[in-house]
Amino acid sequence: MSATQLLNPKAESRRRGEALKVNIGAGEGLQDVLKSNLGPSGTLKMLVDGAGAIKLTKDGNVLLREMQIQNPTAVMIARAATAQDDITGDGTTSVVLLVGELLKQAERHISEGLHPRVITDGYEIAKTEALKFLENFKLERPIDRELLLSVARTSLSTKLNSALAEKLTPDIVDAVLAIYKAPEKPDLHMVEIMTMQHRSSSDTQLIRGLALDHGARHPDMPKRVENAFILTLNVSLEYEKSEINSGFYYSNAEQRDKLVESERKFVDAKLQKIVDLKKEVCGNDPNKGFVVINQKGIDPLSLDVLVKNGIFALRRAKRRNMERLQLVCGGTAQNSVEDLSPDILGWAGLVYEHQLGEEKFTFVEEVKDPKSVTILIKGPNGHTINQVKDAVRDGLRSVYNTIVDGCVIPGAGAFQVACAVHLQSQAFTKTVKGKAKWGVGAFADALLIIPKTLAANSGHDIQDSLAALHDEATDGNVVGLNLVTGEPMDPVQEGVFDSFRVLRNCIASSTGIASNLLLCDELLKARQMSKSGAGGPGGQEE
Repeated sequence: MSATQLLNPKAESRRRGEALKVNIGAGEGLQDVLKSNLGPSGTLKMLVDGAGAIKLTKDGNVLLREMQIQNPTAVMIARAATAQDDITGDGTTSVVLLVGELLKQAERHISEGLHPRVITDGYEIAKTEALKFLENFKLERPIDRELLLSVARTSLSTKLNSALAEKLTPDIVDAVLAIYKAPEKPDLHMVEIMTMQHRSSSDTQLIRGLALDHGARHPDMPKRVENAFILTLNVSLEYEKSEINSGFYYSNAEQRDKLVESERKFVDAKLQKIVDLKKEVCGNDPNKGFVVINQKGIDPLSLDVLVKNGIFALRRAKRRNMERLQLVCGGTAQNSVEDLSPDILGWAGLVYEHQLGEEKFTFVEEVKDPKSVTILIKGPNGHTINQVKDAVRDGLRSVYNTIVDGCVIPGAGAFQVACAVHLQSQAFTKTVKGKAKWGVGAFADALLIIPKTLAANSGHDIQDSLAALHDEATDGNVVGLNLVTGEPMDPVQEGVFDSFRVLRNCIASSTGIASNLLLCDELLKARQMSKSGAGGPGGQEE
């Protein structure tokens, strides 16, 4: 400590107070940036990077990851909020708002002389009670399609316009239900999200099958095959150079022709086995088709042979698509053509090729029991596609959360209002002793930032809307905010639901961050840490 600090303790005290102000200011600043995003009526933000690329979004997670944040406190809040998204898939904006409001409410009491430790003790008591209240507040419902539609609609409407959200909701729910095999948790990796710059975002669709981002490489191959048997191969159908250094030498043209012929025979023998299998399963029936999807190459001569036998063939398919193909169509992938039999084939009702500009796409649809599906996102430009893609991911996670939790929470701010009323009720305040009750009161007030912001973003009077909600909640009614009228409504009846785990994590993480920031009274510059791990706080004036 410097001599100046010893002689002037007030300066030291003032400096410590300034560190707390920096933390509170950072929380409030970040809150002000994201506040206007919340809810279906929230506005968009435009992100411009150093190269001039533009991104339009209202997804808090995208904003916090892409924004350039300099303030260390704000960076800490942003990282905690994006971690919330990684864990639960939603609630990023809510975390930032709640942290900012907890700091703002604490500042009122600190300015009147209350110690931050007293407030954080109150926050801890209130957090524990809020989580207990959340357990009792949740609605345990049978997980059916109607409930999942309501959950997905609530999630999507906060990211997209209402018409598009309504259009995408059934596709997202059906995608998760297609891969969900109770009692196991659904694996969202089995839902592939594919993008195509084509038409409008309302043409986004669920494909109960697979979309491959390439097409056949022969002009005469059929573009549409119905009742198709699918052969999944990982076999080279072209001449390959040997992997070791070797050479073939010939002294005249006749020997060269023999060499080429022997190489061709080797490939032709493989092709003949594929053609024989096709004849065995399809016979001469024109209503049956045969499709070969190969992970390795097929040379032009081999493609000619396949075309002459009416076989639709794709080459150099991606490995991940080969794995999905077996989940979608059935069958078994083959690494050799030696033991081909009808029972290793998959089946699809329709395989067709779609050309878009110079790009070709192949769709495998109408399968019997798809264990993997594809959501094909279409849009006129990159901005729209990215926006829809982020929203679809959040929608899938919200449906997943509901299935795993087995319950939902009434939305539109219903939980926050009910919890605030409970924390301020005489029954609970009696159990809190000493000055910690100021912290509990501040926590209850901070929870109301969610309904306040929803009302403000929808253009309604905050005080009127909040007073009406408070009165209804005090009477024991579960009410949320109707964003159209600004009046209280029954969120259960309207089908507005939040995710249980999103709210639980939001309360727990927000309280932890806010408490840590309130107890941080000094900013110290750390030395550059060496590789050995040595180093420590420094940078103070001596």
